[in-house]
Amino acid sequence: MLNSMTGFGAKEIELEQFGKIRVELRSINHKFLEVVLHAPEGFLSLEDKIKRQVEGKLKRGRITCVVSLIGSRGAKALINKPLLKNYISLLNEMKREFHLESEVDINTLIHLPGVLGMEENKVIYADVWPRLKGLVDKALEELVKTRQKEGCALAGFLKKRAANIDMHLKAVELRYKKSVQGKLKKLITDEERAVFFMYFDISKELERLSFHVKNFKQKIAKGGVIGKELDFIAQEMQRESNTLAAKSFDVGISARVIQMKGQVEKIREQVQNVE
Repeated sequence: MLNSMTGFGAKEIELEQFGKIRVELRSINHKFLEVVLHAPEGFLSLEDKIKRQVEGKLKRGRITCVVSLIGSRGAKALINKPLLKNYISLLNEMKREFHLESEVDINTLIHLPGVLGMEENKVIYADVWPRLKGLVDKALEELVKTRQKEGCALAGFLKKRAANIDMHLKAVELRYKKSVQGKLKKLITDEERAVFFMYFDISKELERLSFHVKNFKQKIAKGGVIGKELDFIAQEMQRESNTLAAKSFDVGISARVIQMKGQVEKIREQVQNVE
């Protein structure tokens, strides 16, 4: 089975200390595995545990984990009164010394550094980890399911493109044999035939491309974490199809090669999203 690197999973539960807590996991394609955590202050201490949990389930992709508190009961706003009094005293002193007439409003005061803050939550976040771990596990299960579902669709798409290349390849092989026979009849000397084969013989390219297509199909059938392998094979398919296009001496062959190149381009575009 192929897995896509695109997916989404989310779960939420009620925790007495915080209210409702929600975990969302979003995944997009990436060369390697990268986990990015966005969480309220305090939960960041659990970042390594959450990352290890994700790494145990996934191998590639950029995973964004968002931990949100909904209707949080764990924090209260606080005013630093001694600091505020000191600010007001200094401001009044400035007004007297520099003969300023403007009044200082409440909006200005609460934006002064350190005046307004949040009461520190006394909850020990490590104690919350067992519940949060279960929540992350459930969100991960949803994420994996969506990646698997899209992976199945990707596998179908890639198989169809490979089958199309195979079809065009067989047609080119038949056309090439007939075209060579017709061309050789027009060439008189051995030297002319040697030059022809030097520049227009595509038998090796056809053989290699056929091998790559077969290998590509086998990898998809096997499944697993094969995105990088499929991308490499697709590059080789593109290389051989480009050479075929450059060496083609027959209009019919050229038309088929253009079709193959189009299929290879579609493959290369989609394998970027395979885990």
